[in-house]
Order: sequence, then C-alpha cells, then structure tokens
Amino acid sequence: MTRKPSKKKKTTAKKPTRKKAPAKRHKKDPDAALEAERYENPIASRKHILSEIKREGALTYQSLAEHLNITADDQLDALGRRLRAMVRDGQLVQNRRGGYLPVDESHLVRGRVIAHPNGFGFLVPETGGDDLYLHGKQMRTLLHGDKAVVRVSGVDRRGRLEGAVISVFERANQYIVGRLFRESGVNFVVADNKRITQDFLIPDDSLGGAADGQIVKVEIVQQPTFKHRPIGKVVDVLGDHMAPGMEIDIAIHNYGLPHDFPGEVLDDANKWGDKVRNKDKQGRVDLRDVPLVTIDGEDARDFDDAVYCEPLKGGKNAGWRLLVAIAEVAHYVQPGSALDREAYDRATSVYFPGRVIPMLPENLSIGLCSLNPEVDRLCLVCEMQISGQGDIEDYRFYEAVIRSHARLTYNKVADAVVERKSAARKAVANVLPQLEDLY
Repeated sequence: MTRKPSKKKKTTAKKPTRKKAPAKRHKKDPDAALEAERYENPIASRKHILSEIKREGALTYQSLAEHLNITADDQLDALGRRLRAMVRDGQLVQNRRGGYLPVDESHLVRGRVIAHPNGFGFLVPETGGDDLYLHGKQMRTLLHGDKAVVRVSGVDRRGRLEGAVISVFERANQYIVGRLFRESGVNFVVADNKRITQDFLIPDDSLGGAADGQIVKVEIVQQPTFKHRPIGKVVDVLGDHMAPGMEIDIAIHNYGLPHDFPGEVLDDANKWGDKVRNKDKQGRVDLRDVPLVTIDGEDARDFDDAVYCEPLKGGKNAGWRLLVAIAEVAHYVQPGSALDREAYDRATSVYFPGRVIPMLPENLSIGLCSLNPEVDRLCLVCEMQISGQGDIEDYRFYEAVIRSHARLTYNKVADAVVERKSAARKAVANVLPQLEDLY
C-alpha cells in the first residue's frame, strides 16, 4: 500500500524588524558664526549646503531640511529662500525629481549666452574653455546675454560640444526695442537687435496706444520658455518706422544708454552755481593773463583743453615753454557723491550725429567744466620745457585758474597759420603770435 505524503502545515514567518539607522553626523557649518552675526534665526550657510549635497548626492528641499535638522517654520522658509537664491546665482540646479545638484557636477556648466541671428547660439563658460553650441530648440528659452546652466549633451558633427539648458539664473534683458506688427488679430514686436530672434507677443490691453508698424520700447513681462513665447507690454512709442533720427533713439534704448539725469544728480550739479566761486580759486596758480586758447571742431559744444606756447629766453633755438590746461572736472565730482555714481555708471559721454548724451549734467559739461572764452575756469596744467630739437627737458603739474582768450576751430587756425589767408589772420590777430609759436 502506497502511503500518501502528508501535507506540510504552512507557517507564516515574521519579517525581521529593521533597526532605525542612527542619524548621520554631518560636519559643522564652517560659516555658522558668520551666519549668526547676520541673521536673528541663522540657517546653514551656502558653503555648508553645497558640501552636504556633494557628500550625500541630490537632496530635495524636504530631505535637506531633515538632514540639517531644520524644523521651525521660519527657518524652513529661510532655507527655501536660500535654495532659490543659490539656483538664481547658478550655484545649484534642480533635477526633474526636485533634487538639488551643485553646478560643478554632472557635466553642468554655467556661462553667458551669445545668440546668433540665425537662431542658434553659444554658451561661453564662466570658467573658460570651449564654448558650448546651443541648438535653436535650446535657444527658445534664452535671449542674448542671459546667463544659464547647461548640461553637456553631446558632440555635433563638427566636433563641437553641445549643451542642453537646465536653468536660466540671470536675465540680461528687461526691455527691448523693435517694430510692432499686427497680423490676424495678433500683436507682436520684432526686436531691432538681430541677435534677439524671438517675437514678443503683446496683449491688446498692453499696446500703450502704439499703432501697427511703429517703433516701440517693450518691457518684458514674461521671459521665453520652451513652450511659450516671451510676452511684453509697450512702455514707450518712439515713433514711425524710418522717421528721421529714429536710428539714434533705437540705439539709445537698445544699449540702455542713460539719457536722463536723476533729480539728486541735478541737485548735486546745480549746487556749484553757474560761475566759479572765489573760494574755489584759492591756492591755485593764476594763469588768467596767459593767452591760452581752445582749438576744437566747428560743432563742438564743450571745450576741455586749452594750449599756449612761447619761446624761451635766447630765441627759438633755445626751446619752448608749452602749457596744456585740462578742465578739472574732479573738483566738482566729489568721491561717493550722486554725480560720482552717475558718472561711474555712464563711463563716458556718447556722441551721435547732431546729438550728445553727456556724462555730466549740462551746467557742468558745457558750463563750469568747459573752457569757454573770457570766463574763469579751474584746470589741471602741465607746463613743459621743450628743447629746440623737440625733447622734453622738464615738466611739472599744478592746479590753476585760467581764462581762455579765444574759442578757435581747426579750420580757422589752419587758414590763419598754414594757408596764411589775410582775412583769417586778421580774425585771430589778438592771439596770432602764440598760434605761430604753437605751429
């Protein structure tokens, strides 16, 4: 008789309980003392956050907060703000799962975008090295001059490194200038800057009174993304397309040239009055009797240098005394003043045909700092002794007060001294001897 095998009784085994892993001990924040000085409720410093993420790998906001033992609401809010700032400054990027990664890892590169009129572009790495090619699809979310973090995505058929945009941490354009079009009920502006290839959509309620075909200044209210075109609103109507002088207005707005002076700058300039004060002349060498002259172009409005020359004792073979006086602008632009800050931002005067955008307000640029004839002006002077052979044998610099004896032009001086035309010589008779010496 065959015995049937007995059925084994099923037993349910308990799964071993996993012991809770002890909390990881993380390094002390090296900038903890500095954070405590700056903030009432200090949190982890940027340096500490970066070091923790590098050691642990990608961390989400929640996991980073747990890792740093941050539980208080105000500190959690502060951590969120800090992480957003680090993304904005290009120190961190977020992956698709919300994890934060340092930019210097995972083949991530940060740099500035140079757009090409044909729609593609390049990322110039901040740390140097080869530019990364950005395909037209990648450029949809970028404008010329933006700063972005990209991932090295491959090599194109020309052997160039290609990049894929991860995030944009600094936008270069707040305004653009272009021509407004209305087609099929849709308003859009085509930028005058050929490196900006995206069209800017303008809602009907943001036209600012502009008409189809006009040149407008647009404030960007929504930057471009991979899915959406940039959106703007018209803040200024510059005029009709091809109107006389329009190219100057376009250039001023395209390059963000400051052309209006803030009130505090005008106040700072106006405090000097319209003529040199007696107290400002004190302690300076008085050259008002020396017949210095300015020589500039026919249409110059400001005169910043004056010259004078005479032979030394012993005749022309013995040499010459030459004075070059430069308007002393620094006397009026005090360090740290509103004028100083504005001049620093402008850096220079900008000259267009028939128009000048001055570095300083006009009561200084064409007033106190311009060596106009027959008025006292403050100058820095270089006085030189030059040999008959043209060698500079001695020189000195000093502050002076001068009084220009004539406002001359290149053409007038050439007619009088080079061409020796009698009418021209008669017109400058009072300063002709020193002009001959200068020549």
